[in-house]
Amino acid sequence: MTARAVVTGIGVVAPSGVGAEAHWATVLAGTRRTGPITLFDPAGYPTRVGGEVPDFDPAGHVDTRQRVQTDRWTHLGFAATRLALADAGLPEVSPDPYRWAVTLASSSGGNLFGQRELQRLWGGPSRTVGAYQSIAWFYAASVGQLSIRHQFKGPSGVTVSESAGGLDSLAHAVRTVRRGTPVVIAGATECPLSPYALACQLRSGLLSDVADPERAYRPFDADACGYVPAEGGAVFVVEELGHALARGARVYGEITGWAATHDGAPTDVEAGPDPTHYARALRLALDRAGVRAHDVDVIWPDALGVPAYDRAEATALRTVFGTHTPPVTTQKPLTGRAHQGGSALDAATALLAFRHDLLPASAGPQRPAPGCELTFLREQRRPRSRIALVGARGFDGFNSALVLRGAAPPPAGEARG
Repeated sequence: MTARAVVTGIGVVAPSGVGAEAHWATVLAGTRRTGPITLFDPAGYPTRVGGEVPDFDPAGHVDTRQRVQTDRWTHLGFAATRLALADAGLPEVSPDPYRWAVTLASSSGGNLFGQRELQRLWGGPSRTVGAYQSIAWFYAASVGQLSIRHQFKGPSGVTVSESAGGLDSLAHAVRTVRRGTPVVIAGATECPLSPYALACQLRSGLLSDVADPERAYRPFDADACGYVPAEGGAVFVVEELGHALARGARVYGEITGWAATHDGAPTDVEAGPDPTHYARALRLALDRAGVRAHDVDVIWPDALGVPAYDRAEATALRTVFGTHTPPVTTQKPLTGRAHQGGSALDAATALLAFRHDLLPASAGPQRPAPGCELTFLREQRRPRSRIALVGARGFDGFNSALVLRGAAPPPAGEARG
């Protein structure tokens, strides 16, 4: 029989809060957590609004030696991993290293660390960089550091597909479980808030330049004007079902289907992407999960907030589901877009919704743009089939989809936290 992969631990470090329950409280309240960027002075940039993790102190999660060797993006990964392991009831150091693995998503790497070192190289009299510059910026740095810290010596790796990467990481974790590794750490964090990183994102033409956080990021809305960059994300403990049950672990849900496609052509920012291959990824994920379109309870979309991209995503959803799509909900306007960390955060929100037996209302749109008239979830409601479809698109041309089947909620007398 094919091994089944379930999620037993969730660690969130995001603008919505540190910890899964802090994130969930923000989602339910619909509280916007974006605001002026403070990690550096963005005064010379058209985009000055972002999503930052509030009051994050790496000293509480990372020892001194690791802090000086690594970037904030990796610090966020350390914190999220520790939270996920604790949530799953697992030790911080693997008792069986070669049967535990880690596969995270990455894209831009250690921006703040690299920024500081290169400024010292070109702006200081020493014309040198620190010894850790060669490893701290590297896109695989978080996986390597976590492997060392927690003794994850099983088959580990990094997925690199921009915003789609958070879902690809979870899909890769399932494959690793099915190949015989019972515990895999998956998910993603990101920190794209540095001068160089912001300049790179601006080059794409997809960022919002609206100064008011309340109006800066409005996916599928008639006033959509681009996305707001954000840091953070979510990390998961993905576990073989038998292994989880044998130790009495709490199960959030099962990863039952996934798919990844690519557009195969550069994206035209004005015209937007071709929805064909994104629709194919959504359909493949459902087929592989053995789920019919009308059985889907809720959809978490990519929700870029760029008009042409939003229309393309809406077209892809209608291609798969017809005129009346399942309820669609997104919380990205509350937190900003954390690239691969954002798609991982969507998966965390879906699993927490099933745990709490409550689907959260969508944070917009207020006025759906022409071509974006989807069935947005306007009020909280209880799940029905407990099946969620999460979609993500990565610049330039990556498409991924993931099907999650939520576990039954706790008994009425048991706390749902």
